[in-house]
Amino acid sequence: MDTMERSLVLLKPDALERGIMGEIITRFERVGAKIVGLKMLVSEKDTAKLHYTDDLAQRRGEHVRQMMVDMLMSGPIVAICLEGIEIVEVVRKMIGGTEPKTAAPGTIRGDYAHVSFKHADSNNIGIFNLIHASGSVEEGITETAVWFKPEELVSHTPGYTNFTLAGTK
Repeated sequence: MDTMERSLVLLKPDALERGIMGEIITRFERVGAKIVGLKMLVSEKDTAKLHYTDDLAQRRGEHVRQMMVDMLMSGPIVAICLEGIEIVEVVRKMIGGTEPKTAAPGTIRGDYAHVSFKHADSNNIGIFNLIHASGSVEEGITETAVWFKPEELVSHTPGYTNFTLAGTK
């Protein structure tokens, strides 16, 4: 069984607006996640809709999906593809729960955000929770393909991964 995985991470417009993208990226480097793709962009509507799929509309309603699409398009974002051993679970643990006000201290959302679903709903806005990360290995593959062309992903071996990716070369 292969334990090497990829996860898509999006630093949302609120993370960039607050000037904390460097701190967030540093956390991933410190845990030994390898950055194989990184770019800043403003999302097109079609791309945001490919990211927030019909599945979200089925689970939470089309209105919620549209608010999330609008939020993602509201400013620049940074798309990151991380690679590592069971990295999907590692990244999800690092970012914390989806609702910032309930995210554990020490997680990215727990340390940098406190917005609630109630607040977002009462203001008719998508939840500004700083960051998105793939929820499964399959999502990591699908979402990476939404945001990156294959030629935009770089194969390399940075020194900081010597111990976290040991034996995977």
